[in-house]
Amino acid sequence: MSEEVGKGRRSSSLWRRKPIALFAARNSGLAQALGTTDLVLLGIGAIVGAGIFVLTGVAAATLAGPAVVLSFVVAAVACAFAALSYAELAAAIGGSGSAYGYAYAGFGEIIAWMIGWDLILEYTVAVAAVSVGWSGYARDALAAVGIEVPQALMHGPAEGGLFNLLAVLIVVVLGGLLAIGIRASARFNAAIVFVKLVAIAVFIGTALGHIELTNWRTFMPFGMQGVVSGAAVVFFAFIGFDAVSTTAEEARDPQHSLPRGIIGSLLICTVLYVIVSALLTMIVPYTTLNVASPVSAALLARGVNWAASVVAAGAIAGLTSVILVLYYGQTRIFLAMSQDGLLPPVFGEVNPRTRTPVKIVLLCGVAMAAFAGLMPLGEIAKLVNIGTLAAFTLVCGGVVVLRLRHPELHRPFRAPFGALVPVLGAAACVYLMLNLPLVTWLRFVVWMLAGFAVYFGYARRHSLLAELPD
Repeated sequence: MSEEVGKGRRSSSLWRRKPIALFAARNSGLAQALGTTDLVLLGIGAIVGAGIFVLTGVAAATLAGPAVVLSFVVAAVACAFAALSYAELAAAIGGSGSAYGYAYAGFGEIIAWMIGWDLILEYTVAVAAVSVGWSGYARDALAAVGIEVPQALMHGPAEGGLFNLLAVLIVVVLGGLLAIGIRASARFNAAIVFVKLVAIAVFIGTALGHIELTNWRTFMPFGMQGVVSGAAVVFFAFIGFDAVSTTAEEARDPQHSLPRGIIGSLLICTVLYVIVSALLTMIVPYTTLNVASPVSAALLARGVNWAASVVAAGAIAGLTSVILVLYYGQTRIFLAMSQDGLLPPVFGEVNPRTRTPVKIVLLCGVAMAAFAGLMPLGEIAKLVNIGTLAAFTLVCGGVVVLRLRHPELHRPFRAPFGALVPVLGAAACVYLMLNLPLVTWLRFVVWMLAGFAVYFGYARRHSLLAELPD
């Protein structure tokens, strides 16, 4: 900031120029320690988890049947358009990364605030939802070695218990890891990714020997609408690749490594989802898959108990990495919004020793642990998809807007086929949003109205955007 800082009237031209300058001016103080491989592994760590180990079976049994394979393809195509748009903005802008940052540069402050507020909700409920799923697998693992967790400590009050102890513990442990430093978190994530990829490989290798094509005799039992509805649900499986963009200020070469990390992780995970969902519905009837652990349950049904145990261990590892990366993404969104003046400055502080936002880690951890410990899984998971789809829609739109407003901007990576990719990405995301339940829309609207109250009550008056010189 210069000596000319002042609260001036926001003219139309200034509104368009200032956001990119704001990115250039910010210095977060975070450590630049991540390379391309780290980013790809973070993406896989965030994506491969609840989707492949839980949602595959639920979507097949209740919505799409064996055609859940196509549901994953539809969701992946929508994600691919969004990923290419993310990659272009990540390479061109850098900054704090994330849909929040890109909406700031493309549309201005109020739209960025809406997306940032949306992402806070998305990451909070996503971490809580996956933590509850993790606790179920962990409970089964403990039971296998003779340790029984009381039912009162496995469910919140709405389900007749006190709180979900294991869900709270995993949030606390991973919060401590994130507070220590990004390098330690990345190494931990890489080890976990290896474990769950081994588990997936074991499932694929085992399932290939138990295929019964008669299970695909009725491939699309719910019709094309079932495929699309399934895509709207399994979209949750792809949530996480956008968290890679939040590493922009901790990547060593963000303009090149971010696009590779985003697109590379999405491609790898899409291939895994299609293969696993195809094999899963080939080895057992799709009607049997509406269970909490469909992959290991299918192997147990075929009598391959050792492989089921390996897959269960991989599921625990997979869900752990998803929690870690989404938790990480949440803290970086909070940090960016605080350093832009939209949230109190206490949340923008970086610990000088660990070079991590310790206060934000603790605050987010308390909120996530409360959701995970007290709320039932079904209630906390319903808001995740609509928030992500809304964020992706604006990222795609931001590509078009920035091309028009800032054609001179250097773009080391550019989404192909002109405006076609971002436009198709926005259209696909909106279409999937329209296939979500009405109650999800109502809750989303209530949260966004609360966000507007915070924006006009605090954020607008403290924003750094108005402080930048013309």
